[in-house]
Amino acid sequence: MTISVVLFTSDLRLHDHPPLVAALESSEEVVPLFVCDDRIEAVGFATPNRRAFLADCLAGLDAGLRERGGRLVVRHGEIVDQVCGVVAEADADAVHMAGGVTRYAQRREERLRAALESEGRRLHVHDTVVTALPPGAVTPSASDHFAVFTPYFRRWAQERLRDVLGAPRTVRVPERIVSGEVPSRAAVTGVSEALAAGGERTGRRRFAAWLRDGLPAYADRHDDLAGDATSRLSPHLHFGTLSAVELVHRARAVGGPGAEAFVRQLGWRDFNHQLLAARPEASVDDYRPRGDRWRTEESAADEIAAWKEGRTGYPVIDAAMRQLRHEGWMPGRGRLLAASFLTKTLYVDWRIGARHFLELLVDGDIVNNQLNWQWVAGTGTDTRPNRVLNPVAQAKRYDPEGAYVRRWVPELASLTAPAIHEPWKLRGAGRAALGDYPGPVVELPEGLARFRRARDRG
Repeated sequence: MTISVVLFTSDLRLHDHPPLVAALESSEEVVPLFVCDDRIEAVGFATPNRRAFLADCLAGLDAGLRERGGRLVVRHGEIVDQVCGVVAEADADAVHMAGGVTRYAQRREERLRAALESEGRRLHVHDTVVTALPPGAVTPSASDHFAVFTPYFRRWAQERLRDVLGAPRTVRVPERIVSGEVPSRAAVTGVSEALAAGGERTGRRRFAAWLRDGLPAYADRHDDLAGDATSRLSPHLHFGTLSAVELVHRARAVGGPGAEAFVRQLGWRDFNHQLLAARPEASVDDYRPRGDRWRTEESAADEIAAWKEGRTGYPVIDAAMRQLRHEGWMPGRGRLLAASFLTKTLYVDWRIGARHFLELLVDGDIVNNQLNWQWVAGTGTDTRPNRVLNPVAQAKRYDPEGAYVRRWVPELASLTAPAIHEPWKLRGAGRAALGDYPGPVVELPEGLARFRRARDRG
């Protein structure tokens, strides 16, 4: 009897899953395997919010497999040892898995391939599981990757995506393969109070509802902070409970400006993957160094603490940071403003902000988190690296009535626009009504001048 192992990583779904389909087509039985990798725990990437969401995803994957006659096999330990152990127990011929672009994913693949080949087994890596297009599918004539998004997206949009694969009807798993317990969300402590639920079924329901109710207006409303008009699908894309290929196909089937804007965001995600695949060091090093002498946790300790706590004195920044702590998520416009404020207004090293986001964001990953931070900091692919987002002007544009600020900064709930965006201008009784809400940690002209001096010197 032929047996294959399907190693699930960032692809925790049954719909549109090329490794699972390939394994089922080539083998009579499969072992759906997830390894709770010791190394992920050791480097601190398994934060409470992501562990809780992951537990939901694994429970959902196990339930979906059981509905089809199978089950999820969970093991704990070093991933290569655990995979090879399951392969030996099952006497499997091959392992199927999704490709990845981070240093960790690349090294995992190399080590797995070497270990399996030494035992006469094969490793099959599938490259359109996490992204819509493989990272190296489109390249410019003079480079191994695109460094500017617009020409990349122009080419990306012309490529034909593979067809969407259906979920299997039946999955046969060898009975002799034992499993550890599927992780439980209830066992995770330190989780954000309003963290969303995970799992493929939840993700598919959310996408179906948003496709109907949110997508048509997405082009006009995606930056509306109070309107909460983004899809909130990023955690499901991060854990792979939804397929980027399927999302592109279904959005294009709806059509219109909203679909075009949404597909463009999925193109940005693929753009970051192809960039990091070519330049893996960009996860920690400046992609385009600007000679910055960033302020650090030692030289800007008070300002960094105020930023993390949502007490900078700039209401829209504080609202975004408090939402992050409460939900483990924030909208894209909020991320841009919070990151610009830290790196450009406070002139603090982008890696400090990226690390804080990774501690709390349920969708936090090395690819998009790090490269988006670099884009905002001006050390990445932004063609205007010295742009600075003014938090007051941005708040008046994207939260004109102050509803987003009132939701997350209740100290200011009694204020109306435009005073709610500049509370430091209030005097007398108005100022007294703010209670302990702080004044600005830095004046905007001062922060802008400091940043420009630093970049000019660099």
